[in-house]
Amino acid sequence: MGGADLPLFRDPAAPVRPWLIRQLRRMADELAVPAVAAVALTLAQSALADPVAAARQDESVGTITDRIHTAVRLAVAAGELETGAEPADLCAQLVGPLVYRAAMQRQPASDAFIARLVDGIGAWRG
Repeated sequence: MGGADLPLFRDPAAPVRPWLIRQLRRMADELAVPAVAAVALTLAQSALADPVAAARQDESVGTITDRIHTAVRLAVAAGELETGAEPADLCAQLVGPLVYRAAMQRQPASDAFIARLVDGIGAWRG
């Protein structure tokens, strides 16, 4: 997974809020597949003890963090969003709940749930 090019959160487009919701919907749908959730959790667990797995996970997390932060900067620059959240916090607020919902609760993430996650990162306008 660390060596794969992640297809999510690429090429942010304004308005950012609906783009971000679509990207998170895609991620939630992928995590809803039990095999995908199992692989994600296995890789995360492996990273706790294996430096190679940890480096791969760090690379993937860094890519997602950079991409989400790029989208948020675009939204802020366009006056669409006001937020003071740090890049790592943004990812934890947006991606973390999707992983928890899929892997721990074994429930789908509704569109309303995803919209609440996006709305929770700051004040959106427009």
